[in-house]
Amino acid sequence: MASYSETLDYLFSLHRFGIKLGLEAITDILARLENPQRRYPTLHIAGTNGKGSSSAMVASILQANGYRVGLYTSPHLIDFRERIRVEGTDISEESVCALTEQLRRTANPLTTLTFFEFTTALAFLHFRNQYVDVAVVEVGMGGQFDATNVLSPIGALITGISFDHEAYLGDSLHMIAREKAGIITQKAPVVLGPMAKDILQIFETQAGKWLAPCFRMGQEFSFLETSPTVFTYKGPRWTIPGLQTNLLGRHQMVNASNALALLETAVNGTFPISFPAIRTGLQNVKWKGRLEIMQRNPLLILDGAHNLASAQVLFDFLHPQIHDGAGRKLILVVGMMRDKNLQGFLRVFIPLVDHLILTQPRMERAASVDELNQAVEGRDLVPCLIADSWEAVCRAKDISNPADVICVTGSLFLVGEVLNRLTQPGFQS
Repeated sequence: MASYSETLDYLFSLHRFGIKLGLEAITDILARLENPQRRYPTLHIAGTNGKGSSSAMVASILQANGYRVGLYTSPHLIDFRERIRVEGTDISEESVCALTEQLRRTANPLTTLTFFEFTTALAFLHFRNQYVDVAVVEVGMGGQFDATNVLSPIGALITGISFDHEAYLGDSLHMIAREKAGIITQKAPVVLGPMAKDILQIFETQAGKWLAPCFRMGQEFSFLETSPTVFTYKGPRWTIPGLQTNLLGRHQMVNASNALALLETAVNGTFPISFPAIRTGLQNVKWKGRLEIMQRNPLLILDGAHNLASAQVLFDFLHPQIHDGAGRKLILVVGMMRDKNLQGFLRVFIPLVDHLILTQPRMERAASVDELNQAVEGRDLVPCLIADSWEAVCRAKDISNPADVICVTGSLFLVGEVLNRLTQPGFQS
């Protein structure tokens, strides 16, 4: 059997087949594996932003209730194994190797599987082998033609809609919403996060076709912020005061409320949920690279924001951090993929930034520092261009004072690179 490094080389080589929206290949390989995804109940979670955090919260709460939970998310930050977890533990290197070999033997030689299709099949097979009680599955991109959309979930969550992946999903919010509405299925409850009325109607119409009951934030469920870190959830049956999540930012109250609505409406009849376990699950949840504080004095924050909606969320978090500290400066380290809205993303932060350092993740898709520089509006702010991401972070630390804030953002790939360096054994800040 191939080693783990050899197996990863094979898996990552599948990126050469690009992104392919369609279900033919994934349906074929899963049929050859006797459809492992049908052996356990699933919860399906889509949306432009917040779907990863919401998935992690759902899984954490179910685990706190004593259930054996599989969690499939993407992308990973440091190690491929992060994508596939059971009871909060990453899949083992040995399992990755063995399942990859099994899939390669089983696959139709006339069918090409993309990286994400292969990984999705691997995850579903691992969950079957591990006898999970339930699996929480995050959509990779879109919904209707995403490789995960072979499920017959007991419930679905669509966290919200904003612009991202326009080249694949469409260049209007209506087109993106119609693509994501494709995960709605026969009679399975669908939870809808905050979204504009015209976008909401697209999901309501799709749900009506499938006789799927809708639960909408602000209507069937809501939350009340009682302090910057505490909120009350109000759902069709549940009212739970004094909730706190381990993840930073007001937007995580939204994500937590979405997660609770999904559990209340789709799960509670099959898998009873207790309020104490909800509190424990929210307090225990971990989600790397999303408003993650790595160091203090200066405050070093990693956040994988990469589109306009997530940029605004990050701005809303950073603004009081800077405003409340006399003389505190914001040093922003940004690296992005070339296919993102570079100018729009950077424009959000310009009013708040004291020092802007532009860098470049080690990805073919990454925008060069020169491309990012061209996207900077308002020449009053002169960026520092450092292609190497770790050198960029070191430069930010060199020019900072203990009271300052350093934020690394623009891409989960960038965050993963920096996180990898920060978590090396023996690293000293």
